[in-house]
Amino acid sequence: MPYTAAKPGIQSAPEELRDKIPGWGADLDPADRPAFPREVPGIQTGARWELPDQQLDDGHRERSVEHERLTPVFGTAQPLHGLAGAVRRAAYERYSEGQTAHWLLLVLGDRIDATTEHLRSFVTLRPDNPLTLSGVLGERGRHPVASRLRPGRSDAKHTWLDPLLVIGPWVLAGVLAFHAARGVVRRAR
Repeated sequence: MPYTAAKPGIQSAPEELRDKIPGWGADLDPADRPAFPREVPGIQTGARWELPDQQLDDGHRERSVEHERLTPVFGTAQPLHGLAGAVRRAAYERYSEGQTAHWLLLVLGDRIDATTEHLRSFVTLRPDNPLTLSGVLGERGRHPVASRLRPGRSDAKHTWLDPLLVIGPWVLAGVLAFHAARGVVRRAR
């Protein structure tokens, strides 16, 4: 049972596991286990833990498919919402955390969330400004080009890609808006 202090039992016999998994049981000898001195009975660690009361669930929290239930305590501050929430919910309902599709859907949900927030900013009094948000203006007076070309920088391999990732979506959105506006004007004539 997940999330309990009880140690789960072994499902298969050690002999079966040794036959199926190469190297299984190599650390069964206490002398081979790195934590053995702390496992000796009688050593008091002072650690104690009891399972907390289960927090009430309204059924809208995401939970990995490999877990039987939610953790006893979980956050409720950021509920899933919109298209990004639907994508994240699909990641948790359909795929295990060990599958790439689970994580790719979570990343896609984050990108959708970021894009919708950028679009939402356009209807406010202070829309996002890609130039200031990228931090480029913060580098003025500190030799921005020379510091980026300095040998030994760990991000030098992808420096050429950064402007495409930061400014590229804004240029693409501008081009699409221009073509949409031009299409509307042509239809109006």
